[in-house]
Amino acid sequence: MEPPGAAAGLAPKRRGPGPAPPRMAEPRPLFDDTSGGAAPPPHGPARAYGAPPAAPPASSASRLPPPAAAFLAEPVSSLAAAYGSSLASQGRDIVDRNLDRLVPVGRLKYYFAVDTVYVGRKLGLLVCPFGHQDWQVRYQQDAPVAPRFDVNAPDLYIPAMAFITYLLVAGLALGTQNRFSPDSLGLQASSALAWLLLEVLAVLLSLYLVALPTDLTTIDLVAFAGYKYVGMILGLLSGLLFGSTGYFVVLSWCCLSIFVFMIRTLRLKLLSEAAAEGVPVRGAKNQLRMYLTMAVAAAQPLLMYWLTFHLLR
Repeated sequence: MEPPGAAAGLAPKRRGPGPAPPRMAEPRPLFDDTSGGAAPPPHGPARAYGAPPAAPPASSASRLPPPAAAFLAEPVSSLAAAYGSSLASQGRDIVDRNLDRLVPVGRLKYYFAVDTVYVGRKLGLLVCPFGHQDWQVRYQQDAPVAPRFDVNAPDLYIPAMAFITYLLVAGLALGTQNRFSPDSLGLQASSALAWLLLEVLAVLLSLYLVALPTDLTTIDLVAFAGYKYVGMILGLLSGLLFGSTGYFVVLSWCCLSIFVFMIRTLRLKLLSEAAAEGVPVRGAKNQLRMYLTMAVAAAQPLLMYWLTFHLLR
């Protein structure tokens, strides 16, 4: 007699122990899923239940050499980095070519060519110029020697350091009177810088209006105008230590010293061009040179007092 399931075409169920029948492969989908990631492989053995997922097949880019694979992986960023580096180098070359035209870097190096011996001698000359005899700037092959070799040569190191030190001492003076604030110190710095620029522009305008040829440059004028900060610092420090009496005594001495220093320095600078041109000593242009020298020298004590008297009360 046939089992009941034979008429329906069903396989009889095995009873008892024995190996389980093999599982049938999962049906293949009609369409590949391309919504995210790579499409599943078209063929391959089914993964057993609980087994770790199989590693994805290697792409074509991974089979390329490392440089080619890196370029294919990030082509846009590589091109952008290369273009940015090229653009930066071109911009640096343009700045280097035009910087010397706007700011004479080569000449600025000359004004900062100082050493400790020069700074000490120059400070002594600014404080006490009365015993100095030789004010002539030395030349070598038609060019002035570096400041470290000649105490008469102008420099920018002392004016720059003196300007910064003046601001620090001004902040100290305001702090001892409970008047210090960042705004007041910024106002003091901007005021001192504005007066310095105004002084240099006034001298340049005067030289242009009276048509006086001279070898003085704008940087020379900035250097000479910045030497007065040394006397201002000494005056402020004396005022902090000894009161108003010490301030007026030391500032008066420094004003007299800078006046003599400017007279002897600028007179030689302005008259050297006249002597080279063969201009008579009592000519009209020499009179204008002397008047201009006196005006610049007389402006130094006035500015020294104007920029320091309000800091000590």
